[in-house]
Amino acid sequence: MLQKDESAPGPMEPNDGAPIAPTAAVPAAGGPTWRAPLASASRTGERAARLDAIADKVFLGERISPEEGLYLHDHADLLTLGMLADHVRWTKHPEPRVTYIVDRNINPTNVCITDCGFCAFYRRPKADGAYVLDREVLVEKVRETAELGGRQILMQGGHHPYLKTDWWADLISDLKGRFPRVNAHALSAPELDHLSRIEKRPVEDVIRDLIGAGLGSVPGAGAEMLVERVRKIIAPKKTSTDRWLEVHRKVHEAGLRSSATMMFGHVETAAERIEHLERVRALQDQTGGFTAFACWTMQPEGVPEQELYPQKATPDVYLRVQALARIYLDNVDNMQTSYVTQGMKMAQITLRYGCNDFGGTMLEENVVSAAGCSELEGIDVIERQIQSAGFEPRRRNSWYGIDDARHEGPEFPSRWEEATSPLALAGKGAGGPDQ
Repeated sequence: MLQKDESAPGPMEPNDGAPIAPTAAVPAAGGPTWRAPLASASRTGERAARLDAIADKVFLGERISPEEGLYLHDHADLLTLGMLADHVRWTKHPEPRVTYIVDRNINPTNVCITDCGFCAFYRRPKADGAYVLDREVLVEKVRETAELGGRQILMQGGHHPYLKTDWWADLISDLKGRFPRVNAHALSAPELDHLSRIEKRPVEDVIRDLIGAGLGSVPGAGAEMLVERVRKIIAPKKTSTDRWLEVHRKVHEAGLRSSATMMFGHVETAAERIEHLERVRALQDQTGGFTAFACWTMQPEGVPEQELYPQKATPDVYLRVQALARIYLDNVDNMQTSYVTQGMKMAQITLRYGCNDFGGTMLEENVVSAAGCSELEGIDVIERQIQSAGFEPRRRNSWYGIDDARHEGPEFPSRWEEATSPLALAGKGAGGPDQ
């Protein structure tokens, strides 16, 4: 039977964060009555037996079902979830290291016509504050990143009605020619879908042209919550759940890897969180194309429809969902923390709640900071946080090949073509064959 570590702090008190409150515009199906379970409730009785059975499956490396995932979410105490997630993390990554990438988030434009009510960054065309950065400005940003040893630029620009594939391809090609070691990790699935729609051609053709220009991987942004009920509330104009998944399928079929994400803590239910994870896991079963998963809580302060959303989710909820994601996504190798939204101390804690990667240094970040939440830190601070948590920091590239002078093995995979090889897809890529 699962036992709580008696040396740890006492049983958790019920979650004292504000519950998701229903409003006329944002219903909260099933949310208001849930409270975090007490550790003492998991020690005896029918609940303990059920949790033990699910935990046994996790320890044996067996897949848990959606029903079992929801039971863990609703009934497992936080320490139990952390223990199970930590087990999965060490099983997948037995070496005591945590990776991160030196990168920069660049938004060439903030013009978007999708009007997501949770986004404080975008501007409508011709609105005050709308911009498209000059090429010289973009080149200088990437130059600064390259000079710091950067290996990636995350470039996203919303759904601009006039910037088409040729504009993006020309930009990516120019940057790739100037800075060949800096990967263009660019254009989320909704953006690729947007380009396909405004150009009236298949998304496969858009992806092909961008790869030809030097696109090396695709970010997992725009997933929000892969549940149509939720998307119709928070992002009714954005790409549908099925289409988001289909675009990533096409990306994987074209040979590129991508990441997957989840933004939670708004109008979704616990069951819908599991549904999101199940959709990601199902696609990964088919393609093996996701390198990593990252999740974070919605940042409601300062967004256009702030009055419609609940207060920011508590750290307890973040850790619960983060741990559950690591347990549930048994076919996704890497789990990123989100220090930008949760802060450095919480990021440290997640290293024992399933995370093996610190994400990017984000030398620049605009979208989250537009909502008044940004915890950007220097490379030295990130390394100290990893070390003080008991791990060895190692720099990586976009495909989780280790790019660090302290690493004795080769950098593999070192480019997207290697990341799509059978060796890399079999899980032997990150850190090289000596792993």
